[in-house]
Amino acid sequence: MRPLIAVPARFAASTSALRHAAEVNARALIDAVWRAGGEPAALHPADPTADDVTARLARFDGVLLPGGGDIAPYRYGVADTHDSVYDVDDLQDAFDLETARAAIGSGLPLLAVCRGLQVVNVALGGTLEQDMGGPGRDHRHVVHPVEIRRGTLLERAIGTEKAEASCYHHQRVDRVADGLTVSARAADGTVEGLELPDAAGWFTAVQWHPEDTAHEDPVQQAVFDAFVRAARDRG
Repeated sequence: MRPLIAVPARFAASTSALRHAAEVNARALIDAVWRAGGEPAALHPADPTADDVTARLARFDGVLLPGGGDIAPYRYGVADTHDSVYDVDDLQDAFDLETARAAIGSGLPLLAVCRGLQVVNVALGGTLEQDMGGPGRDHRHVVHPVEIRRGTLLERAIGTEKAEASCYHHQRVDRVADGLTVSARAADGTVEGLELPDAAGWFTAVQWHPEDTAHEDPVQQAVFDAFVRAARDRG
């Protein structure tokens, strides 16, 4: 049987096919999990103070925290909000942050992508740079090389110390949370990967979107393959 992978849904204000507001996930992300042998299942972002997230995750074999809008700056101790911050949703933030803590705490295999990496960093006490400097300095619509640290889970998963990464983000890690280590960086110093050496289960996070090119780049698909393999082995 395919291991069951929880993918927290993203709120969408409108979707033409459904006619109403919706909860969605990127098809490329779901396809990458399916190709890896997983059974992706959308997880409804409910109020974590009313529903026990750890109990909800108990039926799953792994968790994938996907990309999405920005995290509210107050979540990492910043009072002012930069003009470029967009698509903040307090319920989404609360649910994602608790999902990250619950998955790590219970040892569930966890893959975090783009916003997901930032969520994990904030959940564990780190901070973010609200904006990288605007057009030409952010990492939107960019494919660039990233250097992978040897001996990390990420390096073992993809089998190389350099990868071409498809990026879409205007924020990045500022202070890395205690316990996390940097597993990848871009040429400009941007943190592109994080890991938790003392994690009870398999965990890696990437700032880029491996799903963008996973259908044609085995290195990017290997990220999902390693994650789903860890979920299967846990079961």
